[in-house]
Amino acid sequence: MNPTNHSVPACRPGGKTGSSPPVESLCYRVGNNLDLDAVLELYEASTLGERRPVHDRDRMAAMIRNANLVVTAWDGDLLVGIARSVTDFAYCTYLSDLAVRQSHQRHGIGRELIRRTRELGGEATVILLSAPAATGYYPRLGLTQHLSAWTLRPSCPLK
Repeated sequence: MNPTNHSVPACRPGGKTGSSPPVESLCYRVGNNLDLDAVLELYEASTLGERRPVHDRDRMAAMIRNANLVVTAWDGDLLVGIARSVTDFAYCTYLSDLAVRQSHQRHGIGRELIRRTRELGGEATVILLSAPAATGYYPRLGLTQHLSAWTLRPSCPLK
């Protein structure tokens, strides 16, 4: 199954703005048909915007559009979390963005987004690069550190 634009039922009516409901009272959706402004606002509200090109709308739109596994968490009409991945649904799922609104952190939303991503990714191993401030979070969820991962930035030449 390719859940890129999987349709899901509507979420429950909105809760109180700023409240942090239990993870099970939120609505989770699968698909990348998202309002770009809502995504950009979430990235800013989660601090992931500090490390993503949120001021380049075209690039951010392409990032969302080309991700083939996107799981979102909603508190009513408010986007409170996103897991944006690229996967082959067989061997690897690269979880490139995991963002939870700061007001909703520490309530299991990130864990649930990872769980659903893993479940939808089939037999694929979940791979991610951690933000420096989150390196202590992932081991608590059972992820293991991989010491031989490498990156090549667009601005760096291949030698």
